[in-house]
Amino acid sequence: MARIKVIKDVTDFVPILRAVSSPVKKSVFTELADDWKTADEIEENYGEEGKEALTLFEKMKLVETRWQHTDRETKKAYHTYYSSVHIDASVPVKEISEVLYAAMLEDEKFKEIEDEIMEHVRKGENFAKDISDIIEVSPLTLKSMVKRSVKLDYRGHRILELKE
Repeated sequence: MARIKVIKDVTDFVPILRAVSSPVKKSVFTELADDWKTADEIEENYGEEGKEALTLFEKMKLVETRWQHTDRETKKAYHTYYSSVHIDASVPVKEISEVLYAAMLEDEKFKEIEDEIMEHVRKGENFAKDISDIIEVSPLTLKSMVKRSVKLDYRGHRILELKE
């Protein structure tokens, strides 16, 4: 079945950009577009980074899953959810620069900011506007960073911690 990802909210660029932000992620994503693969097959071919890519893709709703039989075992298999992307967005330069900043931020710096957001969420300060004021980033940048995170999710006006 051909599904099309329609991007109207500029922050929806973040998952697409993060899906191909390293050679391993790009290879895994490309392989999943071609065929169904289990986590074991991905880990065998790409190591731990490949398995982490699956977690990222699943959180960002870029892959679908199904159970498939392999040698007397049933394992979860992954495949890209969308077969194409349709971009329908007109964005001021200032806004796109905030989104691209969040998507392309170095992993170490992103982790620091993600941890700071997590601290506030765990303390019960989970309204996006409050957190953006506290950590001194725009609401758009905060939303983009949450979309990049595998630990956080944006629900309405709140930021929630995802449980494993």
